[in-house]
Amino acid sequence: MHPTNNSLDMKVIQLTAFGDTHHLSAAEFPIPQLRLGEVLVQLKAISINPIDVKTRAGKGISALIKDRLPAILGWDFSGIITAVAPDVKTFHPGDEVFAFISFPEPGQTYAEYVAAPADQITLKPANISHHQAAAATLAAMTAWQALTRYTEIKAGDRVLIHAAAGGVGHYALQMAKYLGAHVTGTSSKENETLLRDLGADEYIDYKTQAFETAIAPVDYILDTIGGDYIDRSVKILKPGGTIVSIPSGLNESVTEKAAAIGAKGHTMKAQPNGKDMNTIAYFLEKGIVHSHVSKTFAFSEMAQAHKLIESGHTVGKITLTI
Repeated sequence: MHPTNNSLDMKVIQLTAFGDTHHLSAAEFPIPQLRLGEVLVQLKAISINPIDVKTRAGKGISALIKDRLPAILGWDFSGIITAVAPDVKTFHPGDEVFAFISFPEPGQTYAEYVAAPADQITLKPANISHHQAAAATLAAMTAWQALTRYTEIKAGDRVLIHAAAGGVGHYALQMAKYLGAHVTGTSSKENETLLRDLGADEYIDYKTQAFETAIAPVDYILDTIGGDYIDRSVKILKPGGTIVSIPSGLNESVTEKAAAIGAKGHTMKAQPNGKDMNTIAYFLEKGIVHSHVSKTFAFSEMAQAHKLIESGHTVGKITLTI
């Protein structure tokens, strides 16, 4: 897809080269043409994630798109369907929907419109905003798949979630509580109230407490940091327990290190899944899970949003208004 200029154009933020945020620039591209199985969505809000920032900088999925620049990044959105392909019977123009789409291919959501696979989207609950819905996409999907793919968390299980105030972490905390777990979250001191409000049973200030000596052994650990956090985490993982590590490039050894203590270790990347999106929509509608949107930017402020994510100290989720 390359820039054009006609009445059927839409505004986008394109990535022209890998590097700093100066390579994100406004442009006009053609509104997508639908293929079979797709719906056209007019976007109202999007959210961004660390994978967006990594890709812009030349990591992430950059190898997939290096020969396709300029490219449109983004995977998370909430919006209103304006057209459906002839074979799509499950959605209709006017439906409000949200989703995490197409990963690891670019979802191309840094745009006013997106062609989304109908089997990867779900209806937005009427009682939440487009920003709350857009937030609960890749991050919420990652949390749910991390908690349910590799083990069965049972009532009373002890769960440790690192960076529990972050995008993935704050959803995982709420979901683990829903599954009946006793949940400990790590964060900085200023986020303790948020973690308590989300249901954390125990809280650890990672700056002043060594989590591996502060709590009893646990059944499940969600690692969103990687590196030496894996070595430290397996020290309090019960034999037979599970650790799931998300940060690619910082977690390749998790399987081996967990196996050394008789536990299971997994790396993971979220996969778009309409059934899982339906589950997340149910959680949002029933108030089981809430999106903590800490900052909302205008679409034109994409560079500032990237810089905030890049700081590594984001609380909850960052969204943008389209």
